[in-house]
Amino acid sequence: MCFTLQVRLERLADYRAAHAAVWPEMLQALRDAGWRDYQLFLRADGLLVGTADVDDLDAAQAAVGATEVSARWEAAMGPLFVPGTGDGSDKAPLELVFDLDAQLDTTPTPEETP
Repeated sequence: MCFTLQVRLERLADYRAAHAAVWPEMLQALRDAGWRDYQLFLRADGLLVGTADVDDLDAAQAAVGATEVSARWEAAMGPLFVPGTGDGSDKAPLELVFDLDAQLDTTPTPEETP
């Protein structure tokens, strides 16, 4: 899945610092909830793009959201986001419109083309 959020420009350094040393118990909560290959990308204007592999997004979000450490993390991160653009806990996925591997897997090779 892929999602976007908007970090406040004046809080970019705080956001980077927090994510350079995520609490070990938060890392474990994410892993235990089924998050894999979770990465965050931050642009200079505050646009945050996140990607992760999860088997069931709703279940993964609910599982991590049910933890005490997630409530503390979200409370700490919430003020870093632009109001009305999400607070980190409501990750709405973007629509996948292109997948190179999926298309290559279904495209006939030159030898298979009549």
